[in-house]
Order: sequence, then C-alpha cells, then structure tokens
Amino acid sequence: MADYRAYIPTKNEIIDLCIAVAALTIGFSMAIVGGFSGVKNFIVVLPVAFVAILISFPLHEYMHKIVAQRFGAIAAFKRSDTGILLTIATGFLGILFGMPGATMIYTNNFTVKEEGYVSIAGPLTNLAIFAVLFAISFIPAINSNAYFMTSLSFILFINLWLAFFNMLPLYPLDGSKVLRWNKPVYATTMAVLIALLFYIEGIGIVYSILIVLVIAFIMSSLYRGMIFRGP
Repeated sequence: MADYRAYIPTKNEIIDLCIAVAALTIGFSMAIVGGFSGVKNFIVVLPVAFVAILISFPLHEYMHKIVAQRFGAIAAFKRSDTGILLTIATGFLGILFGMPGATMIYTNNFTVKEEGYVSIAGPLTNLAIFAVLFAISFIPAINSNAYFMTSLSFILFINLWLAFFNMLPLYPLDGSKVLRWNKPVYATTMAVLIALLFYIEGIGIVYSILIVLVIAFIMSSLYRGMIFRGP
C-alpha cells in the first residue's frame, strides 16, 4: 500500500518493515488456524506464514518505492502502530485486516497516471510472485510432496490476499488510486484476483471477503490522520 505524506522516515525504514512483517506473520497465522479456536496449531503454521510474508509483503512495498522514485518522488516504508494492533487483533478473530504500514511518498507533482502506476505496482508484484510459484507447483518433485504443496498453497493464498486487500477501492488503499486512474485496469485486476482466490480457496472465501469489506469501509471512514503519523 502506498500513501502520500510529507514525513518520510527513511532512517527507520528497515526496522519498521521488520516489525510490520512480524505483525503480518502473527495475524495471518492466527487467521489461517481460525483465530482463538485453532490456537493450538499456531506454532505449526507460523514458520510457513513467515516465509510467505517475507516473500510477498516486502517486495510489494519495495515496488511501490521503486516506481515512485522512478517518477522523482522520495519514498520509504513506515509502520503504523494502530494498523499493527488491528492486524494482530483481527487475526485472533479468525479473519485478517492486514494494514501494518505503508510506503510513504513525498511528491508535489504526481499525475493521476503516475499515482496509478505507483499504486498498482505492489499488487502486480504479488500477482507475478503468484504466477511463478503456481508454475513451480507443477514440478513433479514439488507436487508429489504433501508438505511442500500445503506450504506452497499457503504462500499462493497470502500473495493473492495481499493483492486483493490492497486493491479494495477504499482510501488509502492502492485500489482507490488505481480506480481513479484507470477503471478498466482496476476492473480487470480485481476480476483476476477474485477468480484466482475462488480457484485456490473455493466458495468459503466469500465470508472472509465480506468481513474484510465491512472492516475496510469502517477504517476508511475513520482514516483521516488516524492511522499513519509522524513521531
């Protein structure tokens, strides 16, 4: 997720990113095991969740930064303490609202098109990771190993979910800026993500999507100045 503010805490970027990765790992692990009801399986899922988040989340944010810098902006990741608490809390409820931070961007001259490019760079990165790993899943040595396939399915899901969540058309998520820039691109990207989520998870994903939509709408309404702050 990319956001646009004047305060760019570049010196704390790596620390903030590591904290965000840890929060997402905990949140996703708890959500996957069903929250409190499946807490006994938390430790089993945790290592796979960590690998999945490490592959998907930093690259998502890094691509926001790279594209923003390509257009002459200053960019760095900043954690959100409020978002981290929300990420972990919703994970313990068996769902996930993953918003532990964002790539903060400072620029005075982004066009709507440039803003759209920066915003869609993260979700497209997750889709690219998904495509590579999905192809790997057809390698006989991989798909014949139950543990590898279970772990790979988990990683595939997390990449899709991160991309889908960030593409929701609610400010400050990436989707709001992509939709403003190019509606056909937005619609196509969301259609692909939803189709892939149904392919990977089946009809059961509908419940998670509806819950996250409700939480995202509420948080978007409350957003202005609350989630991301300077020190």
